[in-house]
Amino acid sequence: MVSFNEPATVERILSTAKTIAVVGLSPNPHRPSHGVARYLQRAGYRIIPVNPVADEVLGERARASLLEIAEPVDVVDVFRRAEFVSDITDQAIAIKARALWLQDGVVDPKSAQRALDAGLDVVMDDCMMRRHARRAD
Repeated sequence: MVSFNEPATVERILSTAKTIAVVGLSPNPHRPSHGVARYLQRAGYRIIPVNPVADEVLGERARASLLEIAEPVDVVDVFRRAEFVSDITDQAIAIKARALWLQDGVVDPKSAQRALDAGLDVVMDDCMMRRHARRAD
């Protein structure tokens, strides 16, 4: 079994990804999801907000679910509680995302293993912004 959060996996994701679907991206600039997505957008990644109650976030049209995204997605970055991760993982697999990234405090080993088994890279309980900023130092 491959473990989660391998340094080589994190580096591969950060260096090759271009498009990040941010599930649970809030339009509220005071929410962690907003700050992380804004940072990633400024770092050059294309952000696709996934939030069923928002029309637009950070200048990008929001989608109600991953299944509404018609273009390739490199990373599904998850800002939802663990009980929602299983369905999000199913959608990430269905859209053929390359990676599933579960943010700080989001832990679902069964879903993470399912994503790994489907060929996705997986990072769990870690912050994409923090990891990106560390490598930029």
